[in-house]
Amino acid sequence: MGTGVGVEIPEGHAGMVLPRSGLARDHGIALVNAPGLIDSGYRGELRVLLLNTDPAETFRVEPGDRIAQLVLTPIVTAEPVETSALTESTRGAGGFGSSGR
Repeated sequence: MGTGVGVEIPEGHAGMVLPRSGLARDHGIALVNAPGLIDSGYRGELRVLLLNTDPAETFRVEPGDRIAQLVLTPIVTAEPVETSALTESTRGAGGFGSSGR
């Protein structure tokens, strides 16, 4: 949904669109693509994808409602390096659930 708010993220920064915990707690509203990442090259309106997880209640958004929050953060740009091997670590290639907790 369109927010009516336009952005120009400063070079060297990124914007992250994050959910509001009260909406999730009180109404079952989540953000589909959270965090939504906005790079500094984007110019335009912030759009937020809302998901109503409560099948019993309709959720209506009115102008001025706070439906998400934008966090600006500095970013580090890395250059990829091709390699034939990766350094060892305790975790290794273990993925989901690999910590045993």
